[in-house]
Amino acid sequence: MVEERIVEVREPAGTTHTHTTVYEDRPRSGGSGWLMAIVLLVALVVGGYFLMQMSDSRASRDSAIERAADNVGAAAKDIGDAAKDATDGK
Repeated sequence: MVEERIVEVREPAGTTHTHTTVYEDRPRSGGSGWLMAIVLLVALVVGGYFLMQMSDSRASRDSAIERAADNVGAAAKDIGDAAKDATDGK
């Protein structure tokens, strides 16, 4: 909302001056926009951190499973070689 005030000033000499002042009322932000932006930024950083931790955890788990499968495969090969050697010796 715009408010305009006109003030007339009369000098002792008889001259008149007019002063016009315009006031504009703008809604003021209480800073809640900045607060929400900061909260959102913190939430994104925390979420990203946990997402990275989950990704690292999955990579570690997959690596451990791969190593275990390699060990099982090597053990099965050794058992197969031992069985072959046992049957060849009879």
